[in-house]
Formats: sequence, structure tokens, C-alpha cells
Amino acid sequence: MLSRIAESLFWIGRYIERSDGTARILDVHLQLLLEDPWIDEDTACRSLLGVMGSLPADAAETYTKEDVLARLAVDRMNPASIVYSLNAARENARRAREIVSTELWECLNTTNARMPRRLQIEKVSEFFGWVRERAALAVGIVDSSTSRDEAWQFFALGRAIERADMTARLLATRSLTEVSGPSWTTILRSCGAYEAYLRTYRGMPSARNAAEFLLLDRLFPRSIIFAIRRAEECMSAIDPREDRVGHSNLVLRALGRIRNDLEYSAISEILGELPHHMLRVQSVTREASEAVRQRFFPVHAEPSWIGEIS
Repeated sequence: MLSRIAESLFWIGRYIERSDGTARILDVHLQLLLEDPWIDEDTACRSLLGVMGSLPADAAETYTKEDVLARLAVDRMNPASIVYSLNAARENARRAREIVSTELWECLNTTNARMPRRLQIEKVSEFFGWVRERAALAVGIVDSSTSRDEAWQFFALGRAIERADMTARLLATRSLTEVSGPSWTTILRSCGAYEAYLRTYRGMPSARNAAEFLLLDRLFPRSIIFAIRRAEECMSAIDPREDRVGHSNLVLRALGRIRNDLEYSAISEILGELPHHMLRVQSVTREASEAVRQRFFPVHAEPSWIGEIS
């Protein structure tokens, strides 16, 4: 496969997943700000922008939910925004037009064309739902119409790496502050995990069980461990060589380290330092993405988030 095509498919997967994950995180937190009058809006907004790697340098500025919405939803110049991600997915599909299906191209094209330039605060939940539906449609088209060859593996690899990163960001928001962090029930609902959690644990969410489910459950597709394992499977399918000693594949080495650290740590230990562990997951996903770039498409620099890792 041409390096250009592989790179485009990898980033289509990442950008679609990024738009979906950002919509979920914003939906949770903006709804929380609307419903709870006791939350300090500036503190909550600053924390959320920081978690999403989009906090400007001006420490004196006061931020509102409208600022967060403008910066992370409809800002066409911010790599962390929903609009930027969906437009970038469409541009990468255009670069790989000879291999991208007509259905996927039309889906991304239509989504980009219908993207609003500004949002009313009372209609944001409807917008986030629409973004999630369009992302699910794009992924469904790929899954149902693409052969499980290298093209699909690169797309799935990009999605898996980005999903691990986005779930880590969502979990990091739980510990922003005691007053502004969403409940575990809210976080589970935002991941579409609430009903799956109830079927697994048969009880109301506790911090330990909810964190364990979203971090370590090997059967739930939005858990961090599931995403890391999927990324490892895709990487092994793309580059199936086996080393006699260790791992020369830097992607598998990075993913394997963080997977072992999470799987073999007590959940109480992870919960005690949740922001630290989630920053490590984000750091590893960036390391893995950079290793993929250097191994398969080293010509271009990786399009990174602004201030992704502090």
C-alpha cells in the first residue's frame, strides 16, 4: 500500500473518533454547567480546556461555556475542535479517494457541508447527538463495506489509538475538581456504557467499579484496555514479524508497556492517582502515533493537538 494512502486512512480513523469523543466530553460538561448553578463556571471551563489540550496562554482571561463551545466545537482552526476534526477527515478521504468507498466519501462530504458555523447554547445537546450519529454512520460504512486488508487495519489502528486517548481524557475530567467533575453515572452514560455496566455489575455505579469497567474491561469496546488491545492486533496484522528477543516494533512496545501497567496494577492504586495514569495513557498514545508515522509514512510531520500534553 502507498504510504500516502496508509497515512490518510490512519488519520480518517483518528479524526472520526476524535470528533465523536470530543462531542461526548462536551455534552457531559456543558450539560453539567447548565444544570448545576453552584459550579464555578470559569474554573470548570479552564479545567475542561486544559484536559482537551486547548487552554490559551492568557491566565487572566475568564472563560464561559460559550467560549468552550466556540473553541472546541466550531473553531475551524483548532485541531481539538469537532469541526476541524470532521473537515480533516474529509480532506484525508479526498487524498485517498481511489481507495475510499463512495459511500464513505459522501458521508464525510455531507457531514462537512452541514456543519454549522455557530451554535446556540440551548441546542448544543442536539448538535452533539448529530455528531455522534454521523461518526457512527461513517464507522459503520467502513466496517460493513471494507475488506479486512491493510486499508481497514490502518483505519482501525487510528481509531483504536484515538479512542484510548479520548477515554483517558474523559476519565481525567472526573478528577478536575470535587465540585465540577461529573459523576461516574454521567461518565458511563457519555460513553454509552451505562447499560453495559449495569448488566456486568448489577448495581448502581461506584467509583471503583465504574473506573474498573472503563479502564480494564476486556469486552467493552470503549474501555482503554480494549482499545489498546485492538491497536496491538491491528499493528501485528500490518507488521506481522516476530522478534526472537524483545520487540523491535516501537508501536507494540509502547502499547504493551501501558497495557501491562494498567492490567497488573490494583484498581485502588489507579484511582488514587487517576489524573497521572490518564496523562500517561495520553502520552503513550502520542508516542505510538509518532512511531506509526516514522515507520510507515515518515515524510510528513504528525498533525498534533495544540498543547496536547502539558
